[in-house]
Amino acid sequence: MTSWRLVRIIAGAFILLSLAFGIEGSPLFLSAWWLAFTAFVGANLLQSGLTGWCLMEWLLRKLGIAPGC
Repeated sequence: MTSWRLVRIIAGAFILLSLAFGIEGSPLFLSAWWLAFTAFVGANLLQSGLTGWCLMEWLLRKLGIAPGC
């Protein structure tokens, strides 16, 4: 599995989990502050799209995950 595919999987999982933890009424609700984490992940995805550099992909490459699409 390539680093870019893992980045997408990790980002999607982070967003879904943070929404489940942050939306009041959810069975997994912990705190509304989890929505700030959702915004953080979204901002990082936007930054990555604009600059072409992704911290998560860089970390995965350091762990030995193959780069590419």
